[in-house]
Amino acid sequence: MACNKLHIASLNSGSNGNCYYIGNHQEAILVDTGISCRETEKRMLRLGLSMHNVKAIFISHEHTDHVRGLATLSSKYNLPVYITQGTLNGCRFNIREDLIRVLYSTQTISVGNLEVTSFLKIHDASEPHSFMISCGGTKVGVFTDIGAACDQLIFHFKQCHAAFLETNYDDDLLSKSPYPYFLKQRISGGKGHLSNKQALDLFIHHRPSYMTHLLLSHLSKDNNNPQLAHSLFSEHAGEVEIVVASRFGETEVYTIFEQVSEHSSF
Repeated sequence: MACNKLHIASLNSGSNGNCYYIGNHQEAILVDTGISCRETEKRMLRLGLSMHNVKAIFISHEHTDHVRGLATLSSKYNLPVYITQGTLNGCRFNIREDLIRVLYSTQTISVGNLEVTSFLKIHDASEPHSFMISCGGTKVGVFTDIGAACDQLIFHFKQCHAAFLETNYDDDLLSKSPYPYFLKQRISGGKGHLSNKQALDLFIHHRPSYMTHLLLSHLSKDNNNPQLAHSLFSEHAGEVEIVVASRFGETEVYTIFEQVSEHSSF
């Protein structure tokens, strides 16, 4: 039976760890596993989500805040790990060889009724990828750790009913921060992270009319503010629900439909 809705949640989002849940009523995937296996289990349990529905893990890139819990979580639940060869080479720990599935750009992987499409993004990592997850006609994007909004990102964002979108830093806060110059350049130099302003420009000019949820993701602890980011996007949101994905815990679960959307508490 074709499905037409997806349940989504951020389990954590920020430089201290990133993990995103996307699934239907019977199968799900995790995009990135940057928090421990124990924390992943605890947060999913609090949300009423079952690890037994998780059928695969997709890794965006090799930075520690995206792979910290990967080896333990994948091994404990025998989960296949979809990961590019370059990202795998950059990981500093061993993943069970029988669980590795080499991922290629623009490839679409079927996980039950879910389809996951990968595409290259701009970031200072080996082979960084973003992901579009669909179930029937419903589409959710996971777009974080992005230095700039490339054509591929715009193309996929235009199709999203919901998206996790990086809003890493505020320009003024970053410019006034005590960060050394080289780190400021790494963040804002085109291969690091997406600013509030860059993300807002993408949202204003390229969101589809049917988008219902936007989860602001990977906010900097020092160079952004959740209230600031939420207020900035809310001014332009219309009917889109704006959610800030926390670096300290999980969001609620949201149910995304192809035509309509409703809040879901499991």
